[in-house]
Amino acid sequence: MNIRLLSGTLLLTLAAAVRAAPALETAPAQVETVEREQVFDGTVEAVNQTTVSAQTTGRVLQVLYDVDDYVEKGAVIVRLRDTEQRAQVEKAQAALNEARARYQQTKAEFARVKELFDKHLVSKSRYDQAKAERDAALARLQAAEAALDAAREQLERTRIRAPYSGIVTQRHVEVGEVVQPGTPVMTGVSLEKLRVRVAVPQRLINAIRKLRRARVIVQDEDGRTRSIPAERLTFFPYAQGKTNTFDVRVELPENVKGLFPGMFVKVAFVTGQDKRLVIPARAVVYRSEVTGVYVVDDQGRIHFRAIRPGRTTPDGKIVVLAGLKPGERVALDPIKAGALFKARRALREENGHER
Repeated sequence: MNIRLLSGTLLLTLAAAVRAAPALETAPAQVETVEREQVFDGTVEAVNQTTVSAQTTGRVLQVLYDVDDYVEKGAVIVRLRDTEQRAQVEKAQAALNEARARYQQTKAEFARVKELFDKHLVSKSRYDQAKAERDAALARLQAAEAALDAAREQLERTRIRAPYSGIVTQRHVEVGEVVQPGTPVMTGVSLEKLRVRVAVPQRLINAIRKLRRARVIVQDEDGRTRSIPAERLTFFPYAQGKTNTFDVRVELPENVKGLFPGMFVKVAFVTGQDKRLVIPARAVVYRSEVTGVYVVDDQGRIHFRAIRPGRTTPDGKIVVLAGLKPGERVALDPIKAGALFKARRALREENGHER
């Protein structure tokens, strides 16, 4: 008696849960025109990869960054001893002060002589002499200003700066070493702008060159894949001799997360178009070795159906190679559909036991 009562209560509970369940959102499997793609392996490269060199002579005073350090653009990475350069700046500054004073003197003298010349109180030769002295003093002032700028530039070059933000990959100098103009001090790469280099077979290069569309496929640490559209494709105008492949550079948007120089990725190039049966990717269920969907028929009944999936399209749909027909509707929330499917199955089993 108690068992029957408990069974009846469970049956009523299941029936109520099934009736109260909200309607499932579905979408039809439909044939669409999708881009045909060919996928190849590629290697991530840094667009900016530079070895920074010294531009003046000096002894290394400080090395402020090391390998694997992140450096902001404009940050000082190496300092050279600047005693000589500072002395040259002071000397140039003194020369400039002297030239400026001399110019002011000759300028005032020329103004005085000109006023007398206009009144016919001095000769033309005296006027010309005063004007020449003023012009010569101005030229010396301008030369002194240029010399000070050059000396300051040499002083600034004792502070070697990063040309862009990035990661230090090599360190070439130590404290105490003497460097000359052209001596390498550090090598670094920027992670802000990356590209992928791919070798494309000769038979496909014309189609890829014509359509010029590609995406980089990245697998994240959680196992999920994401697509990054290419900004631009650059084609090398010659084939590699041994492989008869053409190198293609795939330019990526700035500041892409999760990619680093040297990584291997997949690159999908568009080579044409095909008609394919597709469904929304969020409708697909992955159960260990089985991939499937929950199909909802015209009577609202739910069935689990195994499918053979193809590739994922850029707009978030999956190509279905087998297991579905056009027009069949799939549940867009597999978790909710699965729970409802189990509840209805349990209800049917309970009804069978009651009989």
